[in-house]
Amino acid sequence: MTVQVSVIATSSLGDRSYLATDGRVAVVVDPQRDIDRIVYLAGEKGVRITHVVETHIHNDYVSGGLQLARLTGAEYLVSAHDEVGFDRMPVTDGDEVAVSDLLRLRVVGTPGHTFHHLSYVLDEARDGGWSPVGVFTGGSLLFGTTGRSDLLGQQHAHTLARQQHDSARKLADLLPDGAQVWPTHGFGSFCSASQADAPESTIGREKQANPVLRLAADQFVTETLAGLDAYPAYYAHMGVVNAAGPAPVDLSPVTRADAAQLRERITAGEWVVDLRHRKAYAASHLAGTVSLGLDGPMSTWLGWLIDWGAPIVFLAETPGQVADAQRELVRIGIDRPAARATGAPDQWATGPADLRKLTVADFPALAAAQAGSTPEALPTPQVVLDVRMTNEWKAGHIDGAVHVPLPDLPKRLTDVPAGTVWVHCGSGYRATAAASLLANAGREVVVIDDMFGHAEQAGVRMAATA
Repeated sequence: MTVQVSVIATSSLGDRSYLATDGRVAVVVDPQRDIDRIVYLAGEKGVRITHVVETHIHNDYVSGGLQLARLTGAEYLVSAHDEVGFDRMPVTDGDEVAVSDLLRLRVVGTPGHTFHHLSYVLDEARDGGWSPVGVFTGGSLLFGTTGRSDLLGQQHAHTLARQQHDSARKLADLLPDGAQVWPTHGFGSFCSASQADAPESTIGREKQANPVLRLAADQFVTETLAGLDAYPAYYAHMGVVNAAGPAPVDLSPVTRADAAQLRERITAGEWVVDLRHRKAYAASHLAGTVSLGLDGPMSTWLGWLIDWGAPIVFLAETPGQVADAQRELVRIGIDRPAARATGAPDQWATGPADLRKLTVADFPALAAAQAGSTPEALPTPQVVLDVRMTNEWKAGHIDGAVHVPLPDLPKRLTDVPAGTVWVHCGSGYRATAAASLLANAGREVVVIDDMFGHAEQAGVRMAATA
């Protein structure tokens, strides 16, 4: 095989970009905004980027395609039917684009995730003709699922879901079973209707595993729309930025803040985010901060929780962690944190009164409390708060628990009943974020830092499921 396809994964957002090359020139598909990763990869391979392609106007991240094309002089392929504020090479269904004498792209209209969504079949020269190697499917045909169809508004969701079904069938009919499927979404992205069921796939495998290729259109539409949960609030801003043409990123170091400045910012109600692991946060942290560790999808939850445009301050152990957080935020259009501080909590505090701890428990402790014997050193739970998403709640939850999804919590703190709150999620990550918000509101709170799958086996009473 002449062609090589490299994956550039952005696991924090659940997306993949791609670099396909014949050893001399390269095509980049759906690049993230921090394009230095892609430029480095091309340099490492010794190839020249000649084409940058977008499968659609993205709703979950700011694209780096325009800047990458300008930097490299590459052709920038964007759907002819998308209204954009920049020069591009307009392409539409049926177009063929010669990348080199060894590589070719065929443009296939695959509406469903968006109205003007495109997929790109990658052909290589073989035996005097062209053979398909695979297809870049963007938010169309994913691994075991499809891209969601409601991001452009609920009024379009049914129509787009039906188009998504037609588009998947179109790709399955067009390509041989051995053709690779290279989606952009589906690895934790909220752009996906459900989560990926494999690390890689082919057309043949999707015919066997993917509901869109096994169900009739009406059943697929009904089941897909019924299964959709909420998606991040910041998505409302991504498409607008991408259609207008994103600006280049600025990843230069952020202004430092001392302890007095941090206290002023917290007092002013700014988002001061602690990037350390939740266990370190629980042991000691600056009062008034929010826990969103870099070990989880920090940017997704932060972008969802904040009021858009609100100042953000980062606390971390090292400058490198702040730089990593900056990189994550520019991908969703948050360009410059207001300030940063590194080191340890006692360096961020103006005095001992500024420091706070979180009480931590697990599901066996909750089971004991339900049985009337709360472990020593733990306050008795008067409220059990579940901050998982609605679909997670519907799949099973603790008897008597109160449900407020984490993204709703800042505006629904008063909906949490009075008393000591034990808060849980699926793993402990979101629960710690929620606990920090509750503690900032003056609530007595205990974090259940445990996997939800352990709850029932630990003896926690579960609600009866329908």
